[in-house]
Amino acid sequence: MVQIGYTMMTEQAGPRELVDHVVRAEEVGFDFSVTSDHYFPWLRSQGHSPYAWSVLGAAAQATSRIPLMTYVTCPTFRYHPAIVAQKAATVQLLSQGRFRLGLGAGENLNEHVVGGGWPSVDVRHERLQEAVEIIRALFAGGHVTRHGAHFDVESARLWDVPDTAPPIGIAVSGEQSCKIAGHLADLVIATEPKAGLLQAFDRHGGEGKPRVGQLPVCYDTDRDAAVKRAHAQFRWFGSGWKVNSELPHPDSFESATQFVTPDDVAESIPCGDDPEAFVEAVRPFVDAGFTEVALVQIGGDEQDAFLDWSAKTLLPALRDAFG
Repeated sequence: MVQIGYTMMTEQAGPRELVDHVVRAEEVGFDFSVTSDHYFPWLRSQGHSPYAWSVLGAAAQATSRIPLMTYVTCPTFRYHPAIVAQKAATVQLLSQGRFRLGLGAGENLNEHVVGGGWPSVDVRHERLQEAVEIIRALFAGGHVTRHGAHFDVESARLWDVPDTAPPIGIAVSGEQSCKIAGHLADLVIATEPKAGLLQAFDRHGGEGKPRVGQLPVCYDTDRDAAVKRAHAQFRWFGSGWKVNSELPHPDSFESATQFVTPDDVAESIPCGDDPEAFVEAVRPFVDAGFTEVALVQIGGDEQDAFLDWSAKTLLPALRDAFG
C-alpha cells in the first residue's frame, strides 16, 4: 500500500491558511502531511513564506491524527543543529508522536540570508552529516559537547525529550547524499521518481526503510486555468535540484525559467480534473519503489476545492490504483 500525503506549501499560503488546510486534509483522509521550510518563495507569484515551525506547532494542536513532517529543513545555515533538535523534539511532544524530521543540504535561496556564503555541494554534505550526528546525540538525552569541523556545541541538553525521538529523513539527489541517508537516516526523501536513488540508498544501509516522494499537481475544473496557474507558480520545478539549490533569489528563478512554456509545465505536472492523469503521474513513484507520495496542490487559494475533490474523487482513485 502506498500512502498519499498532503503538502502544506509555505511558499503559497499564509500561516493561518496553512493550518486550516492541514486540518481539512486530515478530515478528508490524507495519510500524512509534509511542510516546506523556506525563507523565500521560489517565485514572487507564490507570494508567501511564513516560519514553518510556528505553523507546525499550530498544526500539531489543531489536528489529532495526521502525521506531520518537514520537507525539508536545512539544519546547517539558518539554523544551528542544536536548535533544530530542540524544536523537533518540541513538535514531537506537541503532536504526541506524529512528527518526522525531514532534513536536507539546503538551497541558496533560503540559506543566503544569514550571510555565510554558499559553499560547494561537498561542504554542504559534510555540514549535513555533522548536523545529523549532533541532532541524534541530543535526541538521546544528556549533555552534548562537540567541536567539529563545522559546528561547536557546548554542554547542550534537551530538557523536554519525547519518549520516541522523531524519525529523521534525509533528502537525496545523488550518490553522495544517498550514502549519508543510508548511514544516518530512518527514511529517505526525494522529489524525483528515480529508482536509482532508492537503490543507492539501499546499498548504503537504507534497505527496508520508508521512502517519501513528492509530486506537484494542479486541480481545476478548467484545465487551461490549471495549466496557467501551474506555469505562473511552479515552472521552476523542472529545473532539477542541482540547479534549484544554487540560485539565490526569486528573481533568479524568474530569469532561469523565462523560456519555460505552459505546455512544458503541463507535460510534467498533471493539470485539470481527470483523476486518471493524477494516478498516472503518481505511478512512476510507485514503480520506482516509493512507499509514500505527498501531493502539492498548486495555488494557495485553490486548496479547498482540491481537498473537496480529493475526498470524493482523487483519493479513492489513487487507492484503487495503488492499494
